[in-house]
Amino acid sequence: ALDNYIHAIEIENQLSIETLGLQETIDKISKIIHVSELLQKKYKSTVTNPPYMGGSNMNSKLSAFIREKYPDYKSDLFSSFIVRCTELTNKEGYEGFLSPYVWMFIQSYEKLRNYIYTTRTIQSLIQFEYSAFEEATVPICTFVLKNHYSDTTDFKGGMDIQRQKTLAAIYDHGCGYYFETNSNKYRKIPGSPVAYWISNKLLRLFDNPALLKSVKYKEGITTGDNNIYLRLWYEISQNHFFIGNVDPIKRAWIPCNKGGDYRKWYGNRNYVIDWSNDGKDLKNFKGSSFRNQEYQRLEGGTFSNLTSGLFSTRYSEAGFAFESKGTMYFTEELYDVLGYMNTNLFQKMLEYVCPTLDYKFGTIEKLPLLHGNARVNQLVKKNIYLSKKDWDSFETSWDFKHHPLVCSSESQLEQRQAQLINNKVRKFSKLEVHYDEWKDECLSRFNELKTNEEELNSIFINNYDLQDELLPNESDADVSVRKADLSRDIRSLLSYAVGCMFGRYSLDVDGLAYAGGDWDASKYSTFIPDADNVIPITDEDYFDDDIVGLLIQWLKKVYGKDTLEENLDFIAKALGNKGNTSREIIRNYFLTDFFKDHCQTYSVTGSGKRPIYWLYDSGKQNGFKALIYMHRYNEDTTGVVRVKYLHRMEQIYMSEIDRMQDMMDHSKSAHDVSVASKRKEKLQKQLKECRDYDEKISHLALDRIAIDLDDGVKVNYRKVQTGSDGKFYEVLADSKNIMSKQ
Repeated sequence: ALDNYIHAIEIENQLSIETLGLQETIDKISKIIHVSELLQKKYKSTVTNPPYMGGSNMNSKLSAFIREKYPDYKSDLFSSFIVRCTELTNKEGYEGFLSPYVWMFIQSYEKLRNYIYTTRTIQSLIQFEYSAFEEATVPICTFVLKNHYSDTTDFKGGMDIQRQKTLAAIYDHGCGYYFETNSNKYRKIPGSPVAYWISNKLLRLFDNPALLKSVKYKEGITTGDNNIYLRLWYEISQNHFFIGNVDPIKRAWIPCNKGGDYRKWYGNRNYVIDWSNDGKDLKNFKGSSFRNQEYQRLEGGTFSNLTSGLFSTRYSEAGFAFESKGTMYFTEELYDVLGYMNTNLFQKMLEYVCPTLDYKFGTIEKLPLLHGNARVNQLVKKNIYLSKKDWDSFETSWDFKHHPLVCSSESQLEQRQAQLINNKVRKFSKLEVHYDEWKDECLSRFNELKTNEEELNSIFINNYDLQDELLPNESDADVSVRKADLSRDIRSLLSYAVGCMFGRYSLDVDGLAYAGGDWDASKYSTFIPDADNVIPITDEDYFDDDIVGLLIQWLKKVYGKDTLEENLDFIAKALGNKGNTSREIIRNYFLTDFFKDHCQTYSVTGSGKRPIYWLYDSGKQNGFKALIYMHRYNEDTTGVVRVKYLHRMEQIYMSEIDRMQDMMDHSKSAHDVSVASKRKEKLQKQLKECRDYDEKISHLALDRIAIDLDDGVKVNYRKVQTGSDGKFYEVLADSKNIMSKQ
């Protein structure tokens, strides 16, 4: 027909095909006809690696076509291809595919699974482990479908990175990687996943009523703009932070559950949400979704929707709002449900419905509700208590009282001293003794929690006769309270000491002494905070009141003068920094690592670094460094840093340069001259760096920039470095990372 059409054109116009330029068109039409013929035929077998492309990556024409022709299978192009290939195959034929294995489990592919279960037969299936093929950028599987439904078995074999398990499954069905099952039983499991490895005993658990019959799972708020409505709790002014009743007049921030890292029972209390006007401001914000208002601030349980590992759930007392990534659930049997959901049995069932670690509540609520016994309630309450003790031992908890290596009040000091004397322990003022006690406390808490969790596992395993399916054992990695760590704990002690230097903490009161609002000098008597909120960090011992000098004063107050040198040695050994003496090691730590550690401590996954101590930093030569406390910052802070400390540092460098030159001019020792020459060169570089830095910081000092603590670190970090001319002057350390998106 095409040839006749072309011949007619040639006769009518008396022109050659080449003259009209139709040859290219003819070639294209011929290819289209050939493809059309292929797509109209039926085949005995169809084998393909279908293209992988999510809906958001399709162009408009392809997306519209898939939505119209394959609306139930539009999650990814490979899903639509699988269905189309079954249509191209004869009824008695077979299809073979290599595809991502997400279709086996994820909720968005449930209709594809049901299509396969009810109209086709899975003849064989191999699910590869991650990185089984270096060429594969997604986790994949390969499977064969018989193109009609029959009540036969299918099998699946797993494979490790070396692919040896696949061969073992093929040639040795008793190897442990080979499974035979009937695909009908998958439909008993929520979402009908291809859970080929499930045993009959575990499958029978799904005959129990679902969790949703007794537990209400609720999705939280989407703010519409987290930069406006969410903060980490330690960024804001604490007189605007409310856990119980909210002050209707003041700006109000309340605790907010927002998922977080793996942690069971208690913790991940990092965020606050703007609840001004009783939450109405947020509710009326364009773009926000204020879901489940009647459940906000109620007691319940919470968990993270997305994690990089095991599922974990935590207790949440009344007073917390919850965001979309911090799903909450509510039930009259809260402790029993919390205990059940933290068992390895619950984790086992999650493997069938959430193998991709996407713990959507719509899937979880369909899992069966299983029951323990009267002991569960008791164990859960104890576990919450133990986890809270651990969480509150670190300063990123708003219930932190004092560092565990420090006794903060006189009564506590006397009590601790009496206890140690009675136990015939060494003098309590030795830091090493405090650390040993802390180490024992942590280990005891860890072991008790692990024992309790294993008992909970046993209760549920025994109740449902699953001893041959699961062991109650808990690995240390799955216990989410911390053991002592000498390096980490000494670094956190130094962080607490710096907090005392700034007045954030006090040796005379528990908890936060100052974090915004009015300064109360009566809280400080044992150790007086730095008066002007500027603590210099120098690479040599230039000042008595630099950070090392203040630390020595603090150590004397906390542990006594007699043990100062021993305590300095203990700290230096734990830090492991370079230096010939303990003081040099500690000085080098403050110079190079303290601020990095601080940023790491005051950071949360997904929100990045939010330091509350800011480092004025001239550059790589370490010419000038000084810490300030964000909550004590005012319009004059940058000016004080410049005039009182930077200029003083420049004068010291000039004086030292002159002294080195004098030594070079008058010393008869070649070695001394060489040392002086090298030090002079270093000092000259530091002086130049300070002068260059002075040019930048002078603009900001003259502008007297104010901040609002409730704007958070990210906004204020940029604000204090932006001059009235609109130019950004980078005077604070690590600005790029700290000001990155939340």
